[in-house]
Amino acid sequence: MTGDPIRRALDDVWYCVGESRSLRPGGMRSVSLGEEAVVVGREESGALFALRDRCPHRGMALSAGRIVDGNLVCPFHGWQFRPDGACAAIPALARRDDANFASVRLARFAVAEKSGLIWVHASANPAGANPDAAPPIPEVDFAYCGQLVEILEVEASFDLVALSFVDPAHVAYVHDSWWWRPSKTMKEKVKHFAPSPFGFTMTSHTAKTASLAYRLLGSIPEVEIEFRLPGVRLERITAGEKRLANYTFASPLANGRTALINAMYWNIPGLNLLKPVARPLMRQFLGQDRDVLQIAQRGLDRKPAMVLMGESDVQSQWYFSLKREFLRSRETGAAFVNPLEPRELRWRS
Repeated sequence: MTGDPIRRALDDVWYCVGESRSLRPGGMRSVSLGEEAVVVGREESGALFALRDRCPHRGMALSAGRIVDGNLVCPFHGWQFRPDGACAAIPALARRDDANFASVRLARFAVAEKSGLIWVHASANPAGANPDAAPPIPEVDFAYCGQLVEILEVEASFDLVALSFVDPAHVAYVHDSWWWRPSKTMKEKVKHFAPSPFGFTMTSHTAKTASLAYRLLGSIPEVEIEFRLPGVRLERITAGEKRLANYTFASPLANGRTALINAMYWNIPGLNLLKPVARPLMRQFLGQDRDVLQIAQRGLDRKPAMVLMGESDVQSQWYFSLKREFLRSRETGAAFVNPLEPRELRWRS
């Protein structure tokens, strides 16, 4: 990934690239991590692998090939690669060829599955990456019986999409829907924040203005919202024994685009009956963000400077502070030190 470090997606972090169910044993597909193309596949054993999606021979996308006897076969000349990236065969070589292909390898990326999602560790140098030092992959901390995932591509920068996760002022205007939170209910909010690993958390509070989605839980819930690098928003909702998690992620795509991913989990069996209704509402909600972000990006393309003002924009300033500290820690080899302090914030929404 290239460009101004503060104005691009981070390397050496995990990004969500899709649902686990999208890859069956023996299947594979291409995903983008910024300008890096990665082929993610699943072995017959169920194990995942992630390799650079470019055959070193003639640059062919290996994701256009197939898996045969456990090896990834290039569709151009049949070169074969094992899931660890090592070249296993070059069919065109004659017996008297003295070419040694043992040193031919594909760059390998760390890959993991958590809570029904696939994550790939992005690094400009996969061989020297340290996934354990990255912000942890989000997991659901309760036994869920339902899951709903939607993914949209947004023609906007990673930063702009990630900033929408910590922008409370946009909700009343962008998401002014009958089923969510109409703008006529705007009032001053007071929230308390504390630093958390690689980010900050809006500490648990009672949702005084309950949306329709909250009222489905049967009571006014307690809500905690965590943001962490690189672009992860974790909303945890509790109403007695009922639990609901609303997780949102940004993942960088090629050509300055960004994937906007929303995953909801719940432990309430009755909510499974509402999935046919919930899915289009989730798409509408995400589509509202996508549409406004794409228009805003065109304005930033003409003049990239942002004017951040007031306490409603403090979380956006924190985002850039966290990125700077993360980059400093990588450059110096020092441990990441969260630069934030506990604070009360007020805004109208």
